[in-house]
Amino acid sequence: MSNIEIDAKSGFCFGVVNAIKKAEEELAKGGVLYCLGDIVHNNLEVDRLEKLGLKTINHEEFAQLKNARVLLRAHGEPPSTYKTAKDNNIDIIDASCPVVLRLQKKIHDKYDNEKDNNTQIVIYGKNGHAEVNGLLGQTDSSAIVIEKKDDLEKLDFSKNICLFSQTTKPLDGFQEIIDIIQSRMTGDASFEYFDTICRQVSNRIPNIKEFAQKHNIIFFVAGEKSSNGKVLFAECKKYNPNSYFITTPSDIDPNVLSANASIGICGATSTPKWQMEAVEAKIDEIRLVKN
Repeated sequence: MSNIEIDAKSGFCFGVVNAIKKAEEELAKGGVLYCLGDIVHNNLEVDRLEKLGLKTINHEEFAQLKNARVLLRAHGEPPSTYKTAKDNNIDIIDASCPVVLRLQKKIHDKYDNEKDNNTQIVIYGKNGHAEVNGLLGQTDSSAIVIEKKDDLEKLDFSKNICLFSQTTKPLDGFQEIIDIIQSRMTGDASFEYFDTICRQVSNRIPNIKEFAQKHNIIFFVAGEKSSNGKVLFAECKKYNPNSYFITTPSDIDPNVLSANASIGICGATSTPKWQMEAVEAKIDEIRLVKN
């Protein structure tokens, strides 16, 4: 019989747990509840909540709403979203992650204090990501987004630089960006940086490395839209070549389930525990048929 373990350190982070709890509480009150963007980058969890009555909308649809209830997901929103809500008499249920809100305030305060000093506000993050859009909004969209080392060419190293990070970026990548900027600063220009990475998320990488090495086969469960899922799966694959990215139990290839293999099931910060449990049940089902 195969040994199966679900990674206890995988699954929803605090911010996502909080957002889903708020959505369920509001849905229980009845009436229509909208969510601005996917509440989590996981199609199955979005579908589950939509069956309970949650309606996912985009920013264009949000701008047309009036006299409605709208949930803001954990990623956070720019100030313009709150202004639209006020103008259109929209009741906001704010499920923005507290870690993200603290980061937004830091960036907003720094921008306010430094906008007359030609200081470049820099965000290490993914262009177009919902959280990054919210962070950019704190600077009237003037901040410079750095996704990779090559993007550093956008900066003027003779002027002051203040660096922040999207909360879900890897610590080693952030440190590499810091080191390069420090080495390229010129003249009297100052450089300061703020480590704003969420440890609950960043610690997933060393955890997933350890977990992947414990088992013969790894099934990594995540939605295809999950940026965090792509990063964590790459780590799994690096330390265990027998790692498979799946979104549903039906994605499991029975041919990879060798006899007596130790199997690990893990996932992204956007992967619900019930989805990993469903994968475990499917493996048991396949195993019974094969035996």
